[in-house]
Amino acid sequence: MSIKPLAFRMRPRTIDEIIGQEHLVGEGKIIYRMVKAKQLSSMILYGPPGIGKTSIASAIAGSTQFAFRTLNAVTNNKKDMEIVAQEAKMSGKVILLLDEVHRLDKAKQDFLLPYLENGMITLIGATTSNPYHAINPAIRSRCQIFELKPLEPGDMSKALERALHDKERGLGKYKTNVTEEAIMHLASAANGDVRSALNALELAVISTEPDEEGIIDVNLATAEECIQKKSFSHDKDGDAHYDVLSAFQKSIRGSDVNAALHYLGRLIEAGDLVSIARRLIVIAYEDIGLANPQAGPRALAAVEAAERLGFPEARIPLASAVVELCLSPKSNSAYKALDEAIADIRSGKSGDIPDHLKDAHYKGAKELGRGIDYLYPHDYENGWVKQQYLPDKLKNKKYYQPKKTGKFEQALAAVYEKIETPESGSRRK
Repeated sequence: MSIKPLAFRMRPRTIDEIIGQEHLVGEGKIIYRMVKAKQLSSMILYGPPGIGKTSIASAIAGSTQFAFRTLNAVTNNKKDMEIVAQEAKMSGKVILLLDEVHRLDKAKQDFLLPYLENGMITLIGATTSNPYHAINPAIRSRCQIFELKPLEPGDMSKALERALHDKERGLGKYKTNVTEEAIMHLASAANGDVRSALNALELAVISTEPDEEGIIDVNLATAEECIQKKSFSHDKDGDAHYDVLSAFQKSIRGSDVNAALHYLGRLIEAGDLVSIARRLIVIAYEDIGLANPQAGPRALAAVEAAERLGFPEARIPLASAVVELCLSPKSNSAYKALDEAIADIRSGKSGDIPDHLKDAHYKGAKELGRGIDYLYPHDYENGWVKQQYLPDKLKNKKYYQPKKTGKFEQALAAVYEKIETPESGSRRK
């Protein structure tokens, strides 16, 4: 009989055993309240692999004592769903975890919809894709949508320690001495994927020969081998990884090529392509922005090339991207303007939309696409015309403050200044 992997064995049996995802399953939060009231709604859980979608589904089932079945939208057919439906008719309710729910075809979807409507099947769909783009609206409209977040290293460490000492399902039957550095490395190197961290811990324990006293020693070097990532020099709180990422971005922002390449090298030595890729794309838009609009697409192309190549060749496009981003002019004007607009909205500064911008049918407007007194920009020579767009409360607000660090934003600034000049206007064609 095959032994199931540690990550499978350690799945939480009740909602109280779930580690992380406090915004959903913490006391008083939405899923916690649903489970405690035994009033479940169908839901879609989405997020990266290994962060607990299946675990939350099984914990919900364990907490409510409803029958629980797992299917895959790709590999299981309509007949499998019919079996679940028959069980639901007999027992009154079944919780169905449907993995890869974004791949649900029309026939399976049409079969499920009536059972979702009458509540006999509570669907918990799991997907790594954004459900607002990937899931059919007919399914989506019948489900609550919850985003799961990658676990923090502290949560990961808690999951690893629990598995290490659990004698029933975990590794507690072994005499182990796992160093704090090894635990911290597994917790951080897995990038929020608890399944990967747990299975690496199990590999480390069962593949290590015990000493003369029967104790299995797992140190940092063993942990590195089992998760195939080298470690940073961790401090007590395990923050060194994030310190390197921070120094990497700040070196590029400060246009120091040599420092940026140094920190890139440290990230490459740790094998952390995921963090490098994400940080480069963020930098291209956060720090370079409108000063060099091609930086974003070019950084993305370099990242995609690196992901396709894998290490060690991945370092080549990454090096090119880092040098280019370092030496590009820098501008944060676009996202800073948006942040200021969002801050106004959150503080209640919004106001009514001007009547002439409302839907074309507002109070019987005659021309499709044009509201009352709306000036149609395409009717004017330069393609724009002076009229109020912001609500009255904000009509004189200026969010965008252009920088003149590169030719592109200089050109945008010139147009912006011309449009914002009070006496400016365009002649009708």
